Amino acid sequence: MTYLKLFLILIYIISFLSCTKEETKVQNIKKKSQELEMTIAYKEAIEKLEINDTYNAALKFLEAELLFPQSIWAPKSALMASYSYYLQNYYSEALSNLNRYLKTYPKDKNIVYAHYLIGICYYEMIEDEKRDIDPLLKAKKKFEFVINNYPNTDFSLDAKFKLDLINDLLASKEMYLGRHYQKKNKWIAAINRYKIVIDDYDETIFVEEALHRIVEIYYKIGLTEESKKYAKILGYNYMSSEWYKKSYKVFNKNYIEFKPKKIGKNNKKGILDKFRKLFD
Repeated sequence: MTYLKLFLILIYIISFLSCTKEETKVQNIKKKSQELEMTIAYKEAIEKLEINDTYNAALKFLEAELLFPQSIWAPKSALMASYSYYLQNYYSEALSNLNRYLKTYPKDKNIVYAHYLIGICYYEMIEDEKRDIDPLLKAKKKFEFVINNYPNTDFSLDAKFKLDLINDLLASKEMYLGRHYQKKNKWIAAINRYKIVIDDYDETIFVEEALHRIVEIYYKIGLTEESKKYAKILGYNYMSSEWYKKSYKVFNKNYIEFKPKKIGKNNKKGILDKFRKLFD
């Protein structure tokens, strides 16, 4: 009886090992098949991207990701899908896919590209910074994140450039409101807007004008000493500025107000051209 039990146990073990080996073989075949399908889909996506069929390229990249989500190419496919959406100006789709990528692949080595592209999408969504600054603020926050967390990358360098442009736009909004209040003779409201520019956007091109406008208002309401104080600050920091010359003209009757020009956004060129090459 004991020998019979041992024999049956031995038969069971052999059968189990045999089944396990067969299952492993099937799994390997299935894995290779998935990998092949994923490679084909990824290649087709690249081909569509080459002919500027960016929307269908995005769909193919997503298909490649789904075919073999365990592959190292899955996160790359997700990023390339987002990039393809971006090229098509489908910013909402790009942002949705990028946020999904960040949650799905939080430790992926290319994660900086996702953060950067999120900032770029928000930046491109800016239409009228005087009315809706939400995309502007979101782009600013994301570029600051890239600069602080990935300082030694090309994307950080470009983020700094974009951040300067964003700060110019935010400062221009404050200047726009300041001028509006000034024209309405709402002096305190105007001064407060100009001081925001001086305190928060001191590296923008609008600081000189903000100082000058404060000189102008204080002189207008009879606070001559305050007006002279800000004129001295302007002269000390920006002696060669045209606004410094204008501020001194405030103190005589021949003063003529200067009308500044509006700053526009740059186009989609530069570092994004490098983006796709990283995944070829």
